[in-house]
Amino acid sequence: MARLVIVSNRVAVPDENKTVAAGGLAVAVKEAFTAYEGLWFGWSGNVTETPSTEPTIIDRGRIQYAVVDLSPQDHREYYSGFANRALWPIMHYRLGLGAFSRSDYAGYLRVNRIFARALAKLIEPDDIIWVHDYHLLPLAAELRGLGIANPIGYFHHIPWPAADVFNTLPASGDLLRAIADYDLIGLQTDPDVHNLSRNLIDELRAIPLGGGSLMVEGRRTRIRSFPIGIDVAGFKEAAENAGANKIVRETLSGLRTRKLLIGVDRLDYSKGVPERMEAVDRFFASNPDQRGNVVYIQITPKSRTEVPEYEELSREVNQTVGEINGSLGEPNWTPIQYVTKAYPRPVLAGLYRAARVGLVTPMRDGMNLVAKEFVVAQSPDDPGVLVLSKFAGAARQLPEALLVNPYDRFEVAEAIRTALYMPRSERLERWKPMAERMTREDVDWWARNFMSDLENFRTIEREPPRPAAAAAE
Repeated sequence: MARLVIVSNRVAVPDENKTVAAGGLAVAVKEAFTAYEGLWFGWSGNVTETPSTEPTIIDRGRIQYAVVDLSPQDHREYYSGFANRALWPIMHYRLGLGAFSRSDYAGYLRVNRIFARALAKLIEPDDIIWVHDYHLLPLAAELRGLGIANPIGYFHHIPWPAADVFNTLPASGDLLRAIADYDLIGLQTDPDVHNLSRNLIDELRAIPLGGGSLMVEGRRTRIRSFPIGIDVAGFKEAAENAGANKIVRETLSGLRTRKLLIGVDRLDYSKGVPERMEAVDRFFASNPDQRGNVVYIQITPKSRTEVPEYEELSREVNQTVGEINGSLGEPNWTPIQYVTKAYPRPVLAGLYRAARVGLVTPMRDGMNLVAKEFVVAQSPDDPGVLVLSKFAGAARQLPEALLVNPYDRFEVAEAIRTALYMPRSERLERWKPMAERMTREDVDWWARNFMSDLENFRTIEREPPRPAAAAAE
């Protein structure tokens, strides 16, 4: 059986008890490894002045972990710089927040080259390689330059923007050439597929071959949508058993008879947290009878605090919370409870289940798994209502949610009112098809579909691997 090699920016190495973080990529990778023995390669999360050129190898049964450290300069330029101050805002249509620098871009390419050289020594002839996310767009090109001819797939977890947006990035042409070295490119939605395919056709004169395949400067690649799912069985079980959790019990006790609105997001300007708070403020302004009867809990762990734009966002959110609570709050009622610590799955599942309304209103999102978690966590007898941004990838799989324009505070406020007053019969009618769809299209379905395509797809008419120096140019 072929070995699976997964590459990601960060690697979640389990402890000795084989427990690993339950979120996002870690769950997806765990599912992919259920059918394969394999290797998971990436950054250790450590920053050190003198990182080793050789990866640290950690064995955990069927999976071997290989991690490398980064130097402060590498971390600053590759991660904080180009990946998160240039690529991330452009991919999320936030052109005004993009900060491109040639030194950061050079660091981004350098770290991808470091990863490729360390990884190439570990790759065996029959390995299948699956690379994850925007930090590693050039990795296949670097591996090809080192003579690696194995099948290499790539999954892009965030949106792929329209060509006119992506092409504002000074390095856009180089990155388009680099991504064409992947045999299979997976994106979250069909519009993402269209955006990338159109960009390759217009900019690099790629030739459509049918079935999502393109010939790009002599290399054949295939682009398809693979909407990522969640661990449905695990999340459902956590929601059903959440009553035993102390934090959940105490939170629900503090609510008394008040209805709960909930939002859970990493602190990021793509998530629309301050805009959502202003919509909640508008809801209370339009529905004064609901003051004191509804509480909004926003759980927002901080992230990327070394990036200036995120520090500014943190100040903006805190100011917005303070102003709303100061103007609306009473001694026995705080309209918005804002929490910046992360909670484990049992707590989140319990709070989702207790909420009458789930607010998932990002300004732009590749998928958004919180929306799916909220649906799966609901009681089959009395489900809550999902208010979902039409600009989240999840909206295409969850059309029965109340879809809103997150830029329109009045529309979001009206959706909150509609959700709170929605009769049980309509809530059930909306929830059932979403729950059934999430159960069918879970994380295992996602991983199996991608790996099946990657295993079955072999490049044809590929030019010989380029020398390493050419790949680095």
